[in-house]
Amino acid sequence: MSPTPAPALTSVPSVPDVTVSLAETLGRGALAIVSYAALGVILLIIGFYVIDLVIPGKLSRLIKEERNPNATLLTGSGLAAVGLIVAASIWSSGGALHEGLLATFVFGLVGIAVQTVAMVAFDKVAGISVRDLVTEPELQPGSRLLAVTHLAIGLITAVAVI
Repeated sequence: MSPTPAPALTSVPSVPDVTVSLAETLGRGALAIVSYAALGVILLIIGFYVIDLVIPGKLSRLIKEERNPNATLLTGSGLAAVGLIVAASIWSSGGALHEGLLATFVFGLVGIAVQTVAMVAFDKVAGISVRDLVTEPELQPGSRLLAVTHLAIGLITAVAVI
């Protein structure tokens, strides 16, 4: 076998030296953080109100006044799942702020929709009624199962985004 010849070296045109100031870099980074944080909060609020639509009764009252552990666990796991999706969207944006914000918004809404469908499916397929769960004053096994399902859906959606 004869050796393969090495590729010929070609000249590379010189790239102008572009210097970005520290202030500009920090400003862009701070803008990205504020933008993603604001969008994340908006998606969490949307997620909260979607859960509120699916669960009977006023969700904030169930959690704040009645201290219902089932409503609290289901809401907390749903919002944690949205947080996973938002974090994965930010991670996958590759520094492109506008595209990353749009992708985060769309993927966040998709994640919220999928979780809502999962809650309704539990009512229909598994026979675990979310409506019944949140009327119980004690933490129920069905709430734990649905909470884990929320997190699993959030993780699956997050990995799909990456």
